[in-house]
Amino acid sequence: MILLITPSARGQQCTESLQATTGQETHWAQNLQEAVTRLREQTYAAAVIDQFLLETEPQESEQMLEHLGTAFPVYINFAVTGMERLVRETRSALHRRQHEESTARRAVKEQMRSEMCETLTAMLLSCELAMSVPDIPVPAVVKIRAIDELARELRLRLQVN
Repeated sequence: MILLITPSARGQQCTESLQATTGQETHWAQNLQEAVTRLREQTYAAAVIDQFLLETEPQESEQMLEHLGTAFPVYINFAVTGMERLVRETRSALHRRQHEESTARRAVKEQMRSEMCETLTAMLLSCELAMSVPDIPVPAVVKIRAIDELARELRLRLQVN
């Protein structure tokens, strides 16, 4: 979803154009208070923000920027920007956001895989050390071997993926 924030009379036209060209649902907030309300209620992929509002209402702008969350901000001067540029800038921002999300997901995935491998290695080592303790009861040996087998299976799955 896209949030368009502008008091411009062309707001509705811009909203319709963005929705038609990006294929994403687009909402229009005519002022910063309305924008804050919408940002609290929904998660947006991008927020197209009229620079005029940022310059004329700095305190409200700061509050709105705090509520952006994961929305990628696109700053536009509606007084001089045509529809084509608005669409182009918004598409570019959506593309950058998608790229950054993809990169972040890969990084998190690799970090989790690394941490899981470290934990599995510690489990396997602990199993080996537990098995080397003299006079372990047979039921305990069976349980330790089961844990060792499961840990090895998990490690194989992590390596395959």
